[in-house]
Amino acid sequence: MRYKRRYRPSRAGWPLALPVIVAVALPLAACSDEPNAIKTVPYELVADEVDDINTVVLTQRASERLFMETTPVLEQTVDGRIRLTVPYAAIIYDTIGDTWVYAHPEPLSYRRASITIDYIDGDLVVLNDGPEPGTEVAITSVAELYGTDTGVGK
Repeated sequence: MRYKRRYRPSRAGWPLALPVIVAVALPLAACSDEPNAIKTVPYELVADEVDDINTVVLTQRASERLFMETTPVLEQTVDGRIRLTVPYAAIIYDTIGDTWVYAHPEPLSYRRASITIDYIDGDLVVLNDGPEPGTEVAITSVAELYGTDTGVGK
């Protein structure tokens, strides 16, 4: 009678996987004060009666957790003309294809602002219409702001 050799996975890679598991698990565990608690990003929505666009107001901790960064809307010479520009990371498309950025009018506050894109060249978005030059716009966690603002995903 011949015995079939059973396949046994090698355990040689386990010592290499342990640091990865620890590196992922520790920061996740540190996100909560309570074991097994699901934390949400603390925020407040301030509705505008005129145009129905909310202002998302984050707590300081939420802003840090989302790694919020902003950059100003610039006026740059593009193709020989002065044009408004923003980085590609600043734009978001809504569910019907309209384009927006999140203006940062005051600390911890973000308000959706409509933009009209002329064209996109790599990371540079050239606008036909948008916020005034110098207006700070979010370039990180834009999708999270949109979801909070509009309730997408609820």
